Amino acid sequence: MVPPPPSPSPSPSRLPRHRAFDDLVAEGASVPTDGWDFSWFEGRATEARPSWGYARSMARRLVRASAVLEVQTGGGEVLDFALGAAGSRWSPLVVATEGWAPNVAKATRLLAPRGVPVVAVPDDAPLPFADGAFDLVVSRHPVQPHWDEVARVLAPGGTYFAQHVGPASVFELIEYFLGPLPQESRRQRHPELERSDAEAAGLEVVDLRAERLRMEFFDIGAVVHFLRKVVWMVPGFTVDAYRDRLRDLHERIEADGPFVAHSARHLFDVRKTV
Repeated sequence: MVPPPPSPSPSPSRLPRHRAFDDLVAEGASVPTDGWDFSWFEGRATEARPSWGYARSMARRLVRASAVLEVQTGGGEVLDFALGAAGSRWSPLVVATEGWAPNVAKATRLLAPRGVPVVAVPDDAPLPFADGAFDLVVSRHPVQPHWDEVARVLAPGGTYFAQHVGPASVFELIEYFLGPLPQESRRQRHPELERSDAEAAGLEVVDLRAERLRMEFFDIGAVVHFLRKVVWMVPGFTVDAYRDRLRDLHERIEADGPFVAHSARHLFDVRKTV
């Protein structure tokens, strides 16, 4: 999604308070989930943004690069925003990949007017590009960073600049539905483990920053839409399978106010040594 400034808490008049549970759930279940545009959540959920401002930082990198690859572009929203912020100064060679067919179509519609091709590549497949083809590789929230492939397609001296999802992200919500998760689940996506994997692939980590950020869900419809959109949070989530837990959470939000969770994000600035 296009990262806006930190979202302010919605005013009480904008919150869908005291609406019927079934109405809210039906609404959250009907909203399309393709792409990474989260504008539907305005007034219904908030998430603080990392201090480094990834999309605008990416824009500053674009103007210095000669060949750019974005891996797992989603609906193309972040790249489109960064290209717009860079104005007319970005590289004439920009390519994006995406693995989910609905997002491939959406990203193609969004990025084609900028002359950016979107290549359909499964998230776990090798990148279909020559060795050393790019001096800048970017990615926002990849499913899993494939460091060997990043190192292969980067030119010597090239940079991988990416924002990753960190460990135990939104676990308050996940564990509400799934129960306590094992400790090894909390270590997955740890930035220091990813640093080790990057270095094992022959890359140098120039900068690594991590932050935990407050999230608030103001109604159960927002929870339903979020879990449908970010499908790996509660695998196999459906309204029917979790209706009782959803109803309990709805009553909790109605009585006590927004459900609070915390996302984890970390920023990688990585270089392929010459």
